Amino acid sequence: MLGQSSKPIPADVAFENNRLLITWDDGHKSVYDSFHLRLSCACAQCVDEITGARMIRPEHIPADIKPREMRPVGRYGVSFEWSDGHSTGIYTFERLRELCQCGFCSPAGPAGAYSG
Repeated sequence: MLGQSSKPIPADVAFENNRLLITWDDGHKSVYDSFHLRLSCACAQCVDEITGARMIRPEHIPADIKPREMRPVGRYGVSFEWSDGHSTGIYTFERLRELCQCGFCSPAGPAGAYSG
């Protein structure tokens, strides 16, 4: 169970060395590489709305990609303006938590376990 509610909520957000750092309300800390986040965009420009096929490819993204700006989207997510000019994706807090690559959250880690 995540913190006080059933949905993940960031308690603190920061950028450091081209990485997004989120401390969640349950104490879990996630670190996101900018390249991985940009590649994970699920907007209609990056993922075909009908087939679900990913249209953005790693070779389309500059290796030094970085967010120029991060904006809140309601009370459920954020959007980024990326250095490659892309800005249409919305990253819900649930999606960001799913994208965590730590040993506890990734498929290689313990199923459903989160570290604090």
